[in-house]
Amino acid sequence: MVKNQRYHQLRKGEVVHVLVGDHDQQNSNDLLGLVCGQIQNKRTRSKPLYFICLSFLSCCLILAPQLLTCCPSSTFSLLYSLGFEEDQRPSPEADANAPICSAVPNGTICCDRSGIRSDICMMKGDLRTDSASSSIFLYTNNGFNNYVSPLSDDGNGNEILQHEKIKPYTRKWETSVMNNVAELDLIVKKGNSSTTQKKCDVRHDVPAVFFSTGGYTGNVYHDINDGILPLYITSQHFKKKVQFVILDYHDWWLTKYGDVVSRLSDYPVIIFSEEKRTHCFPEAIVGLRIHDELAIDPSAMEGNKTIVDFHSLLDRAYWPRIRGLIQAEEREAQLKMDKLALTPSGKQDLKKPKLAIISRKGSREIKNENLLVKMAEQIGFSVMVLRPDRTTELAKLYRVLNSSDVMVGVHGAAMTYFLFMRPGSVFIQVIPLGTDWAAESYYGEPAKKLGLRYVGYKILPRESSLYDKYDKNDVVLTDPDKATNMRWDLTKKIYLDHQNIKLNLPRFRQRLDRAYHCSMGKKNNENFHLDSQ
Repeated sequence: MVKNQRYHQLRKGEVVHVLVGDHDQQNSNDLLGLVCGQIQNKRTRSKPLYFICLSFLSCCLILAPQLLTCCPSSTFSLLYSLGFEEDQRPSPEADANAPICSAVPNGTICCDRSGIRSDICMMKGDLRTDSASSSIFLYTNNGFNNYVSPLSDDGNGNEILQHEKIKPYTRKWETSVMNNVAELDLIVKKGNSSTTQKKCDVRHDVPAVFFSTGGYTGNVYHDINDGILPLYITSQHFKKKVQFVILDYHDWWLTKYGDVVSRLSDYPVIIFSEEKRTHCFPEAIVGLRIHDELAIDPSAMEGNKTIVDFHSLLDRAYWPRIRGLIQAEEREAQLKMDKLALTPSGKQDLKKPKLAIISRKGSREIKNENLLVKMAEQIGFSVMVLRPDRTTELAKLYRVLNSSDVMVGVHGAAMTYFLFMRPGSVFIQVIPLGTDWAAESYYGEPAKKLGLRYVGYKILPRESSLYDKYDKNDVVLTDPDKATNMRWDLTKKIYLDHQNIKLNLPRFRQRLDRAYHCSMGKKNNENFHLDSQ
């Protein structure tokens, strides 16, 4: 885990305080801040607007019956853009469960700022980028905006009707991080003449999604939780007919995640800061939607997509490369056999369950890892120790984990790789002192949603290196929550950065034995109950 991770759970329907550095935030249910259109909701409305909207509604009722099917949505869009109170807006049943900003009138911006994790703005119409000013301009002559007073004039004869600012990164509650994320200006202009508008250098006929790869990018948990997974949530319904535009770009990012990105978009990504040309789009989403820690809420997805569907995307992304690796290895093996005049024996033991151990060095390291490997081999596992780092090719890592029956690792960012496991596999997370809540919330619960058989192994004080540093009755060992008072800086200093582990092997063997029998039962199509603890 890295700086400013949250160690307080957000519970639905309840106000909780979240530790984020020196700032407290409330539950998203209590932080509703919708910005949709330039006019804010007010109790006082001018009578002319009132009569205009009444006339419009009356027209819908009087017109031919076939028009009634379109009246609800168009009326909703008009009233929404004019800023009527919630109880004044129609609420058609068909739109009852639609997300905020699900329908954006042409020539407008709708921003949903209700989430605690991210803001997201929708734009529709004549969109034109300007990287020099970090802006996206929307030119409109929309009749609805005739009733909106201009904010100002841009000096070229274009009236500015709406101006929104957004940082398209999914950790908006963390001020220190968001301070280093690029901000975009989204501006609606009423163009009086095509000669005063920015000329299109590249015209696209598909929507754009703008997002940042800044912030904590470089840590695999944040790469996937804050970036790749929200990108899937936000864009998968476009079925690859979408253009990605990246802010705060890192050269290595596309090398590492390009296989996945190419499964979400048919088009090369645009690096916003390096693009001097004006790109024009018919619509855009600025920012990414995020649901929960390494999870997807099916009720908020088109087609009720789940985290299992995301895993299927990873399959499609990595298996072409994996097949290439397998073919290259087979060719190399065949050349060696030809050189030595050997033939393959065909006796490779494929019956042993495969155990992958994610190894750590420096902090939260398993000090008796070599003995753990020997014990696992004695039980009957085929063991592979993995030491992934920032340069590890994910297709190679995916190949190993996707073919493994069991994955073992100590709580930390690398546990994100449980997403590479097949549903039905076993995931054993070693939980150091002081990390119970984070281990379960960030990895344990999400793993269960993927369909993994999850086991959380909570170490005893004697298994922690802290046992030799503190008195056995010290609160650091007996009550970690009290020792840190749930403060991130103390949790990090004591339990994350300065704790290693020496497993009680007989105790841990109980979990491995059950994981082995579970894996063998699965191979033999037998049901086997695996305790979660």
